[in-house]
Amino acid sequence: MISYLQIENLTKSHGDRMIFSDVTFGINQGDKIALIAKNGTGKTTLLRCIAGSESVDSGKITPRKDLKIGFLEQTPDLPEGMTVGDFTGGDDRLKRLLTQMEVYESDALIETLSGGQRKRLAIARVIADQPDLLILDEPTNHLDMKTKDILKQAIKDFDGTVIVVSHDREFLDGLVEKVYEFGGGLVRECLGGIYEFLEKKRISSLHELELSKSTGKSEASKTVKTEQAKSDSEPTAAKPRLSYAEQREREKTLRRLQKKVQEAEAEISRLEAEIAAIEAELAAGSTDSELYRRHADTTKALENAMSIWELASMDVDEFGG
Repeated sequence: MISYLQIENLTKSHGDRMIFSDVTFGINQGDKIALIAKNGTGKTTLLRCIAGSESVDSGKITPRKDLKIGFLEQTPDLPEGMTVGDFTGGDDRLKRLLTQMEVYESDALIETLSGGQRKRLAIARVIADQPDLLILDEPTNHLDMKTKDILKQAIKDFDGTVIVVSHDREFLDGLVEKVYEFGGGLVRECLGGIYEFLEKKRISSLHELELSKSTGKSEASKTVKTEQAKSDSEPTAAKPRLSYAEQREREKTLRRLQKKVQEAEAEISRLEAEIAAIEAELAAGSTDSELYRRHADTTKALENAMSIWELASMDVDEFGG
């Protein structure tokens, strides 16, 4: 089967910080893939590189000729000051998708839509553009069950190739046929759906991956790119013993890094609660324009807090915490 997209030795860093390195894998026509990774491993950055919205430091991304990519980011950028009807224009395909996804308010300003409606509008726009490859980054964040079901059906009806990042096992169940586990520069392929992946990993939810120090290697997984492991017989150099003062300083630094992660987690929880409260008021029929402004500002603040959390988590991992 001809590869739709081949990724070879991809490396990306932010300043002095290495996000990922030497990533290699391929995407085939018709694949429906879940890309699974711990938070802080750079999966969003990897998606942006594949979609072409971020550059890479080295390596090569080779798409099939004329491959059209549609990318739905976690927080879609939609125009304000425009009605849903104006946004659809004369695109009958988009209008049909929006009807199926229950976004009816053609006269409503986009900024007055609920978070779920805005997400439906964004994904309908991406699918209506008829990409060959659809990339979705955490599409179910902050959505209720009904909206998740509508989005899932729209993606199942999409006849192209799909890469989706999500921690929602119910959403992924029946939607994907392969799971790619990403971590430490490696991408490991597990044939089968999300529950087969969880069974092989001996975990019950994707959030349990966060409890492990590394992604590990499943015996049943097929390695797309293998590590070059040291021979068991090769002697390993003993680490130098730290002095009492050095050990105390190390513990102090680790506590400071962990505190930064905890503060970011608390801020994320606070902002998520604030967004939920705003959306509850909007769902109750409030037309207060200040609520829409607060919703947009808080959503941007949440995105920033999540970026801070991701970088702080990487600091802790790199430090050995």
